[in-house]
Amino acid sequence: MTDSPSKRGAASRKAAPVNHGGGTGAPRLGVLLVGMGAISTTLVAGVAAVRQGLARPYGALTQLALMPPPDGARGAQVPLAEYLRLTKLDDIVFGGWDINPGTAYDLAAASGVLEPQLLQAVRPALDAVQPMPGIHDPRYLRRTEGKRVKAETNKFEQAAALRADIRDFKKRHNLAQIVVMWCGSTEVFLPVGPAHQSVRIFETAMRENEPTIAPSMIYAYAALQEGCSFVNATPTLTVDLPVMKELAEKNGCPISGKDLKTGQTLLKTILAPGIRQRMLGLAGWFSTNILGNGDGATLDDPAAFRSKEESKLSALGHILQPELYPELYGKLSHVVKINYYPPRGDNKESWDNIDIVGWLGYPMQIKVNFLCRDSILAAPLLLDLALLSAAAQRGGESGVLEWLGFYFKSPQTLQGKPEHDLAVQYNRLQEAFRALAPKLEKAPAKASGARTVRV
Repeated sequence: MTDSPSKRGAASRKAAPVNHGGGTGAPRLGVLLVGMGAISTTLVAGVAAVRQGLARPYGALTQLALMPPPDGARGAQVPLAEYLRLTKLDDIVFGGWDINPGTAYDLAAASGVLEPQLLQAVRPALDAVQPMPGIHDPRYLRRTEGKRVKAETNKFEQAAALRADIRDFKKRHNLAQIVVMWCGSTEVFLPVGPAHQSVRIFETAMRENEPTIAPSMIYAYAALQEGCSFVNATPTLTVDLPVMKELAEKNGCPISGKDLKTGQTLLKTILAPGIRQRMLGLAGWFSTNILGNGDGATLDDPAAFRSKEESKLSALGHILQPELYPELYGKLSHVVKINYYPPRGDNKESWDNIDIVGWLGYPMQIKVNFLCRDSILAAPLLLDLALLSAAAQRGGESGVLEWLGFYFKSPQTLQGKPEHDLAVQYNRLQEAFRALAPKLEKAPAKASGARTVRV
């Protein structure tokens, strides 16, 4: 019989202390989460647990990874948090929006991810986070009811209300920087359209309540106009739009996305490069998932699943390069299924059947059964993305942060196809860290490049 998470957490208190933050000069950071569901509340609860010494931040590079000394000297490696002068965990302030009533504790308890014993231990930190009313459009979340929404019905006025929320949060908590993270349910698939081409066109379209402007886009617009970095944790396009790239560059804001690489796709980006490097053939890859959380309920809608499918299917084609190796991968059958199964809750299970072809054309199979916890895998990625986005902004970076592709199923790029090979992505991440470190030594405590643009 294995120990429960609470017992393991208690045992972990004897482990070496976590480096709670970076070097001098890292400012207080606000993290505003759009959608206080399972993933967001698991992040907030997890950071509180680590602060209190109740658990360890496994899965977070920013808390556990080591780097060579920034000056290139030989010697002991230093924590990444120190290397990049990241904001301390004690200096992160959480907030956000949700269309359901209750504090972060209420929403965490309803999501059922964490054990009641741990939730009670961090309840003060969760109760301190009272989500602000959100915005909701049933055309984009057709299986979700908005129970606590803003009074504004015009999209431009909704954006103005969100901007006021951001300014108030920043002033109330005396914050130097804010990162806004879209963690809401996956919206109905929507391609880039005429309303998304420029700031001027987009603002006019919002005033006219243009139906092709989804709620996530309104949040992104508001965040970028207030000088905030923006992270898209879902498959929806959101900031993969000309208007958002224009705003990000203009206002000195990093943007990144899309769709956190947590479970099945993570394994694909590890296994597929090895299959290609060994020049093994691949006839088919069948992937299926069952999950019972809110994300599963949303993805039960075929229109929302299309957004997810686009994200999950993209990796293999890029990694295998069938245009270079048509004999090996030109006829690959790649199928992805997601099934909503309420009894499973947040504990997702995936099966992969991989039909490979070996020497002399002989067929073989690989079977993978991954029993994972969706929010447990996603929370440390959100922490990393918040801290690294803030650091990049302090270092003067803005626009699409392609080097954060390591964290996403369908990484956002400036142009061309994204990289999906996890090893290549990791090397690019390390290169970005080495390039960013000297910039942060010179950066002031206040976010560089970020400015507020008033309406």
